[in-house]
Amino acid sequence: MAWIYLIIAAVFETAWTYSVKYLNFGNFKSLSWGNFYKTNTGLLVIAPLIGYIIFGIANVYFFSLAIKQLSTATAFAVWTAATLALLKLADVLWFKESISWIEVFFMLLIMTGILGLKFFAIAK
Repeated sequence: MAWIYLIIAAVFETAWTYSVKYLNFGNFKSLSWGNFYKTNTGLLVIAPLIGYIIFGIANVYFFSLAIKQLSTATAFAVWTAATLALLKLADVLWFKESISWIEVFFMLLIMTGILGLKFFAIAK
């Protein structure tokens, strides 16, 4: 179950990272009661902050569940690698960024490392 918790934590970490990317505290000056609930102004400003809080808490929660069952170093390595892979996947699929064969190669190396840690790690 710890491995599932790590993947869930990595998904939340990926969402948290994009929340941070789009969070702009300067835009909070434009908020008022009149435009707070309008989708083109208020919600676009407040949504990254809400995502930052929710995704951050969920990430920490699921990661803490995972490290209770796995060694901390293994859990952190897998969580980091899975998050990196998910971030690149999101960049390619949703943000239409390019990907090179060398990036694919190194991502496969990361995934090989994840699988190696999964199959050869000794649970607590």
